[in-house]
Amino acid sequence: MKIGTDGVLLGAWATIENGPNSILDIGAGTGLLSLMLAQRSLAENIEALEIDEEAYEQCVENFEGSPWADRLFCYHAGLDEFVEEIEEPYDLIISNPPFYSEDVSSGNGSRDVARQNRSLPFEELLEGVSKLLSKDGNFTTIIPFKQEKTFIELAAMMGLFTKRIMRVRGNPSAEIKRSLLEFTFQQATISEDELVIEKERHRYTEEYIGLTKDFYLKM
Repeated sequence: MKIGTDGVLLGAWATIENGPNSILDIGAGTGLLSLMLAQRSLAENIEALEIDEEAYEQCVENFEGSPWADRLFCYHAGLDEFVEEIEEPYDLIISNPPFYSEDVSSGNGSRDVARQNRSLPFEELLEGVSKLLSKDGNFTTIIPFKQEKTFIELAAMMGLFTKRIMRVRGNPSAEIKRSLLEFTFQQATISEDELVIEKERHRYTEEYIGLTKDFYLKM
């Protein structure tokens, strides 16, 4: 699967200020977020979870071919079964979840499953996070802006409180399309920001460049 802007934004925006030692990437795809966090952090244990067999195999290949292979591991499993097996909580959980709830078809079965939230409903994701996150940990995700309010309400029901929000629009005149969200178990004042990706076609804003430049060869 191609590397999308959502994944790059999420991997660059996720906080590592508390020096996480253990990180979990739920629905890892080909491993982009895990690799970005391996590049950004000193975490000794970065684990990824991917249910699709083809994506899992590519994720393992990407991990093994990276400079951080000794810190990366991918499980081929669903979140429900993974939750039952894990004993130690994670300092940081990150997820770029499937969220196209409408029945879409691109002609590629794996891509369609990844894009439809029936393969990982928000409720299941948040319930899993509430069981796997350490008491001082952070959970970071990206979702459609139109689902922000519902997602935050669901998270609160699981005891997860919003800490940071960054809303993203493609250009200055475009509607807000995405919400980057960070949650913790502690209630705090919510920090809210907005990011515009492009000034005009193929001319990126300074804010977007500043956030993502470490992950592009040409930026």
